[in-house]
Amino acid sequence: MSNTISTVAFIGLGVMGYPMAGHLARAALDVRVYNRTPAKAEAWTGEHGGSHHATPGEAARGADLVLVCVGNDDDVREVTRGEHGALSGMSEGSLLLDHTTASADLAEELDSACRERGVGFIDAPVSGGQQGAENAALTIMCGGEEDHFARVEPILDHYGRAVTLMGPAGSGQLTKMVNQVCIAGLVQGLAEGLHFAEQAGLDRQRVVDVVAKGAAGSWQMENRHATMIADEYEHGFAVDWMRKDLGICLEQARRLQARLPVTALVDQFYADLQVMGGGRWDTSALLRRLRDMRLD
Repeated sequence: MSNTISTVAFIGLGVMGYPMAGHLARAALDVRVYNRTPAKAEAWTGEHGGSHHATPGEAARGADLVLVCVGNDDDVREVTRGEHGALSGMSEGSLLLDHTTASADLAEELDSACRERGVGFIDAPVSGGQQGAENAALTIMCGGEEDHFARVEPILDHYGRAVTLMGPAGSGQLTKMVNQVCIAGLVQGLAEGLHFAEQAGLDRQRVVDVVAKGAAGSWQMENRHATMIADEYEHGFAVDWMRKDLGICLEQARRLQARLPVTALVDQFYADLQVMGGGRWDTSALLRRLRDMRLD
């Protein structure tokens, strides 16, 4: 198989996968798609062209590169190693790339399974959320072999603004864990700062305008403060998804004997939001938790 990638299969057309696959279609690649809800795949091809298929294996047949973006480890196993999974249709010399935020163990498992079939593998979780996917501004953290990465990097550049090889298989997932650990503490800090400003009777927008120009500034502050002040939480990565990711982080930390006390605490705060019915609110809803738990 040629090193040039012209035909790709995209497995999983959720809030991230749908726009990511769209960027590939606009780049004039031949895109074959699969989604567990066929109507979503039909809608995608109606908008972007390409072709939709009944199974991941059918979508993967003849593709130079198969990209996966689904929910969790078990979902990835089903669409890659299941009876009609992508690997059943992939040819020797092709590449499998997993964008799902999953465990490093799964990345190593898939790397081994791909090697047995003469297929290359890269784990490539992303950061930037739905907005980043739509605006082709994702950060993509990759794990795999350098020659495989060199082949897929031009494809990933169609929706990634920072695409980096972090090391061997599993390194992308481990880096994404660092990303989620850092975000958890930042969002809680921002929520507490806004809550404190409100209780102190300050104009919260003016507070942000000032402190964002100093050391307290962050992506979260710039992009989430306004909706947090408005008590609106339908604008980003869901609490349910964050808890899934933090669960992966905390399990890996136990194995590594890494201490993540703040991460573990914020994970429980997100559990509180789930109990409050906020599993689908975005992660900045930590401020809602503080407001609803005020002491009289």
